[in-house]
Amino acid sequence: QVQLVESGGGLVQAGGSLRLSCAASGTIFSINVMAWYRQVPGKQRELVADINSGFSTNYMSDSVKGRFTLSRDNAKNTLYLQMNGLKPEDTAVYYCYAQIRQLRGLAYYDYWGQGTQVTVSS
Repeated sequence: QVQLVESGGGLVQAGGSLRLSCAASGTIFSINVMAWYRQVPGKQRELVADINSGFSTNYMSDSVKGRFTLSRDNAKNTLYLQMNGLKPEDTAVYYCYAQIRQLRGLAYYDYWGQGTQVTVSS
């Protein structure tokens, strides 16, 4: 079994910072792309940023460029999102995503975390 567990969400004032973490655990052989998505009620889940196993950021939303930094620690199977200069419009549930190949498998499958709430007050 594979599990993604997010942490680091919370309530912060506008201009503040938070650091989200996503730890993958279980019978993992390798992890390809990892990403953060976010969703607000009534809207589709949107991609915030993703990063491949070679530490290259493939994509970062224009709405967070210059404020958010994505990184990963392959040794710990952990993804991070450093969020600075937070704005009320960043309020959402943030979900971790990963493409994971398990020890006894040949293919990569999509996995999601349970989500962590980020609320930015004005």
